[in-house]
Amino acid sequence: MEDPLYREIILEYWKNPSNYGTLSTATVDVTGFNPLCGDKIHLTANIKDGAVAEIAFTAEACAIATASASLFTDLIKDLPLAEVRKITEQDVLDELGVKLTPARQKCALLVYKTLQETPLYV
Repeated sequence: MEDPLYREIILEYWKNPSNYGTLSTATVDVTGFNPLCGDKIHLTANIKDGAVAEIAFTAEACAIATASASLFTDLIKDLPLAEVRKITEQDVLDELGVKLTPARQKCALLVYKTLQETPLYV
């Protein structure tokens, strides 16, 4: 992360993430864990008419993982599942907008990898 502006953006999403919380009733409920650093993401979502109607997450994670989860949940909210399945790892990294080391990429991709563990990707 060379650019101080990007550091500020990540810190802002870490301090004030979008879609933070847990849905009381959810059709998707999954937790992901990064054993390399200890980051943990819990995703809940409701799927309606083949699209992501609602999505929320909680995190015990670093600023990059939390910011990425915030941006990713914004990205997929209201998307049809067919479009969600087309999103790539590179799309997630591009959404974050910063150059990361391979170890930090794992932090940024935790939310994406977690969602892939759900029946939405079967």
